[in-house]
Amino acid sequence: MLFNVLTIADILRDDPFEGIGKPEPLKHALAGAWSRRIDEAHRLVYVADERYVTILQARYHY
Repeated sequence: MLFNVLTIADILRDDPFEGIGKPEPLKHALAGAWSRRIDEAHRLVYVADERYVTILQARYHY
């Protein structure tokens, strides 16, 4: 799982809204955040702007 998180983190630097892990914008209480699949059970949840990507969660399903 750590390898997948590190791989996705590298991709987030280049383009936080496209690429592997099926990126999707979240809704409701997490509006403004995005998620990507790490594996079947876990998601990486993050927020991104022009300058920074902040990872909020890298385990479990939101």
